[in-house]
Amino acid sequence: MVNHQFNLKTMKEQIEFYQHKLDFEIDSSDLFDALEKGENIIPLDTRKEPGFLKEHIPGAINIPHRQMNEESTRHLDKLKTYVCYCDGIGCNASTKGALNMAKLGFKVKELIGGIEWWKFDGYATEGTENTEGRNFNCSC
Repeated sequence: MVNHQFNLKTMKEQIEFYQHKLDFEIDSSDLFDALEKGENIIPLDTRKEPGFLKEHIPGAINIPHRQMNEESTRHLDKLKTYVCYCDGIGCNASTKGALNMAKLGFKVKELIGGIEWWKFDGYATEGTENTEGRNFNCSC
């Protein structure tokens, strides 16, 4: 009986854990689909301006995480969801940016893998060193 209760508790914890991940993280395919459908979502590049100018997700805005405050975000719509991203898994600017935005009262998600995985998955970028992208169908 104890083992059965433990398993039910563990299952509930697992469900809550994975639901929370999906509440606060998004992958490239889901972001692309949301943008294509015109959902209320904005990519937010949390890197410094030179990185953004070089290459960014189409339609993204740039607010470096170190510059996020009430003044720098005043113009943003709090009804939108902002997807914070940075270079990739070796960078935590997107995590810092998502935390800053949440503290400022915005609904945020973090892009898994950043712009690195966005490009790896075959999506186009804009900027001075943009990439064309390719036709991509997610297999997941």
